[in-house]
Amino acid sequence: MPFVIVSGLSGSGKSSLLRTLEDSAYLITDNLPPALWLNMYELAQAQGIQNVAVSADARTRAFLHDLDDSFRELSFRAPDVRMIFLEAADEVLLKRYNLSRREHPLGENLLLDFARERDLLAPLRALADTVIDTTELTVPELSQRITGLLKTDRRFELRLMSFGFKHAPPRDVDLVLDVRSLPNPYYEPELRPLTGLDTRVAGHVFATEDAEDFYQQVKAFVTTAAERAERAGRHGYSVGIGCTGGQHRSVAVTERLAQELRDLNAELILHRDMPSVIEAPLGEGAGGGTK
Repeated sequence: MPFVIVSGLSGSGKSSLLRTLEDSAYLITDNLPPALWLNMYELAQAQGIQNVAVSADARTRAFLHDLDDSFRELSFRAPDVRMIFLEAADEVLLKRYNLSRREHPLGENLLLDFARERDLLAPLRALADTVIDTTELTVPELSQRITGLLKTDRRFELRLMSFGFKHAPPRDVDLVLDVRSLPNPYYEPELRPLTGLDTRVAGHVFATEDAEDFYQQVKAFVTTAAERAERAGRHGYSVGIGCTGGQHRSVAVTERLAQELRDLNAELILHRDMPSVIEAPLGEGAGGGTK
């Protein structure tokens, strides 16, 4: 029986997530103290209920002292438990609160409340096997993300994403790796307009012995980190691979990792900053900046 625990910052989209689960035939219990999670699981199981989701956040703060013990006991009895944690940038949370005109659960100064809430909910975030940053997500996009996530099987998932550091690292990954030391196809005029999906670009990125050695070390580190996360009882682990612009090196490395780490059920989430339409090379009207 799937048992989903939803947590996260106030204003990050928890209500929208719970509505999505409710629309997917989940029994929803909002703001349930951790000590009652196992009771809820057993009660639902006895009634033959197939899908259950509960939430716990800052409103439950008086009951978070026994979080670790409650989660450990639930995980022992319910092997199909999953925790999803939502977060967002402070400026976005502030904008959402100003639009909704709601009062924050901690009820003082909003920016101070956000900081206090992050500290308060850090233990819940640490237990989550999936962390989603909703800063750039619309409600339909979040709904689609959750629907796809919960359709996956219960095997451990290694989730991979490429990005460009000049667009800022992703907030919702467990590990960020920098591959900017690899040979840069941007400086080859015939490769510049292509992406890391092209075999010619990948060939350039991994052409030297030094580059191949670096890639093997990255692969070994990702493998070790993911295996340790799996042994710790997590169902998923997210890795962001970054180069400067997110078009060449990070894409090539991420694609190769996704192919070679299938034993870890590696899944390519997205190439976040890879352009969908490639501009003309410099000298033909395109802008500057390294990739």
